[in-house]
Amino acid sequence: MTDPIADMLTRIRNAHAIHMGTVVMPHSKLKEAILKTLKTEGYIQEFTVTEGKPFKTLTVTLKYTGTEPAITELKRLSTPGRRLYMRASDLASPLGGYGIIILSTNQGVMTNKEAKKHQLGGEVICQVW
Repeated sequence: MTDPIADMLTRIRNAHAIHMGTVVMPHSKLKEAILKTLKTEGYIQEFTVTEGKPFKTLTVTLKYTGTEPAITELKRLSTPGRRLYMRASDLASPLGGYGIIILSTNQGVMTNKEAKKHQLGGEVICQVW
């Protein structure tokens, strides 16, 4: 697999498309940090790390408001073939502040609002609204 983050985002999009309650995926520290940010911002309900025999897994409980998923759009911006970096001054809020951009900075994974507050730039991982 060349892009495990894109795989994670696609699993979440596909689960929302068929109204699944949970999604299971392989674990990584970056995926866990992205899910922690999504949980903090209210886009997912919960996630757990499960110790497995060959490897750890992440189980994500998706969030719905009625029958509509909390995540309308989930888009990968930086890819392994084309990395996308932004300065703190260039970070804008998608949809006029209704969405978030998740960045990987030298101080960890955070949203565009936190990065702008701390005057940090970094690699733009994905966009959520």
